[in-house]
Amino acid sequence: MKKSYVGALGAVCALLLATAGAMPAAAAQPSDSKAPAKAAPAQPAVKAVNFAGTVALSNCSGSVIRTPSSQPNDPALVLSNGHCLESGFPAAGEVITDQPSSRSFSLLNAAGSKVATLRATKVSYATMTDTDISIYQLNTTYAKIQSSYGISALTLNDAHPTQGSAIKVVSGYWKRTYSCNVDGFVYRLKEGDWTWKDSVRYTSSCNTIGGTSGSPVIDTATGKVVAVNNTGNEDGEQCTENNPCEVDENGNVTVRQGINYAEETYIIVPCIGAGSKIDLTRAGCTLPKP
Repeated sequence: MKKSYVGALGAVCALLLATAGAMPAAAAQPSDSKAPAKAAPAQPAVKAVNFAGTVALSNCSGSVIRTPSSQPNDPALVLSNGHCLESGFPAAGEVITDQPSSRSFSLLNAAGSKVATLRATKVSYATMTDTDISIYQLNTTYAKIQSSYGISALTLNDAHPTQGSAIKVVSGYWKRTYSCNVDGFVYRLKEGDWTWKDSVRYTSSCNTIGGTSGSPVIDTATGKVVAVNNTGNEDGEQCTENNPCEVDENGNVTVRQGINYAEETYIIVPCIGAGSKIDLTRAGCTLPKP
């Protein structure tokens, strides 16, 4: 789980190294062709993606999220990773529900400036089994956040993400975004004691760093959250902590050093009922149960 914050100096150095080599692109040369220019193919509409609704945790990133059926006066929810819990990593097979918590979150506006401190009342749900998520319930509602700060929650997409789609990983911790595409899906992603199902693999330009754990992964065509950023292979090792490996249906193992991953969030939507209650018995809910 390399995307939880493990050291400010190392992460900042990684950020400087990642950006130091950037060079301006060469200027385009005029064409000698006399043929009329062809119209560019139509591109899908792109939603503006910014920091509004994201949060910074003490060690990770996150976001205020809602489902398509959430109501304004429902208690607001914050989504991050299971491995970002203040109580430490859940064990393989462990599922946490309704655990009291007073954790605080820095709410960001579109520009990435902190506008408020939000506070949890409980961890509604958390696990690192099959997926890597934590969902906190806050002591305020979506309507109060909107009226007080002009910020709307990010909406979870209720459909499986699409291969090739353009995405942005938005880190509230670092106030930085990463742009890439969904490269594909991993049957099983194994890291140390934990195994995750149907994970999202990014193309290489989403070179996320420590502190980006829990960042929402936003589809730029819809503006909706399709996954939550959680890990990447740092050293080329096989299936060790900070070095997840891909395992296919036949048990074949693939290691992709430098490639990063996220866990899909559409599976969360059927599990959230009225009043933001996590109900693992609802129809269509496949999240692991305690």
